Amino acid sequence: MPETLFNVKRLTDLAAAGQLKGKRVLIRADLNVPQDDTGKITEETRIRASMPAIQLCLDAGAAVMVTSHLGRPIEGQFKPEDSLAPVAHRIAELLNRKVALISGWVDGGFEVMPGELVLLENCRLNIGEKKNSEVLAKKIAALCDIYVNDAFGTAHRAEATTYGVAQFAPVACAGPLMAAELDALSRALANPKRPLVAIVAGSKVSSKLTILKSLASKVDQLIVGGGIANTFLLAKGLPIGKSLAEPALVQEARDIMAMMEKRGAHVPMPEDVVVANELSPLARANRVAANEVAADDMILDIGPKAAAKLSIMLANAGTIVWNGPLGVFEIDQFGGGTKMLAAAIAHSPAFSIAGGGDTLAAIAKYGIEKQVSYISTGGGAFLEFLEGKTLPAFAVLVERAKEVNTKK
Repeated sequence: MPETLFNVKRLTDLAAAGQLKGKRVLIRADLNVPQDDTGKITEETRIRASMPAIQLCLDAGAAVMVTSHLGRPIEGQFKPEDSLAPVAHRIAELLNRKVALISGWVDGGFEVMPGELVLLENCRLNIGEKKNSEVLAKKIAALCDIYVNDAFGTAHRAEATTYGVAQFAPVACAGPLMAAELDALSRALANPKRPLVAIVAGSKVSSKLTILKSLASKVDQLIVGGGIANTFLLAKGLPIGKSLAEPALVQEARDIMAMMEKRGAHVPMPEDVVVANELSPLARANRVAANEVAADDMILDIGPKAAAKLSIMLANAGTIVWNGPLGVFEIDQFGGGTKMLAAAIAHSPAFSIAGGGDTLAAIAKYGIEKQVSYISTGGGAFLEFLEGKTLPAFAVLVERAKEVNTKK
């Protein structure tokens, strides 16, 4: 990936140069956190990940406005469950300060003093947000002196608050979370320490086909898991019983393996697997050789021999990219493979980057958060970066940085 991708203006540089004091700063954060039926936040990683940018601006004496999307509201139709009120409350607790939540904020009419923080209600309630309305983007840009995109999780979307505002705000820059994500992805894929090992797992090859193809041209080992692995087992002529797979994509799997073998790289296949007759917490898990899967068996995890071999591979890796658990880890008897690989990643000297909702859940379950070099908060954006796609919200920051360099 070209080095120019990473030439963006950074919030940390503006703060170090004393350029935030007294300025109106608008931070587009990713505060799209899961909630239960009562509105209680059940997982707050994204809120905590957004704190450094907010704190940096407050400490620098800026008037700070933060907005984010939450869920999938219908534009222009407010419902209580779409409100950022629980998020505002949690930020207030974390920072031990008042955080006002402002509705109907697009046309201004509210005041924020230097050193103050306000949260602007769910930006996806604004008509024109998702279609990146230029009229809306210009109105929002007029509210600030400096626009900060710190929402890597939405970087693959060109919306008014992720793209349009960056075009029209006086200054547009990347927040610390956005910058850290891109630095980590660059380190993992643009100029990785070898061997580069990627773990790509999930239920369907079709949903990750472009990622598999993109990585197949870069990585030294491509570990596949879940339903994806079953399709690759089929491609190798191995029995998979009634396991989840996509027979129509067997040739695609063969092509990927052939592409890698041509480069001297490969897709390791498990020599043993864990099977059951049903997917249930009460199901009996049986370990069998990969070539002895019965007709009524479902493959729900890799076996201990396979996990041990992969663990050695990860111990010797230079860089590890992890997206997806290897089995149905939510049920303990089918989580052994994911647990062993998580431990191997945790103890490997390799630079490791992990992303995707199920991956984050596995990391949390096995308590290795502090031992993974970088955990990406961006699900879709992380996947699209792995696919080799240009992220619109990042591309616009690169363009704005070029403007600055041209003016000098």
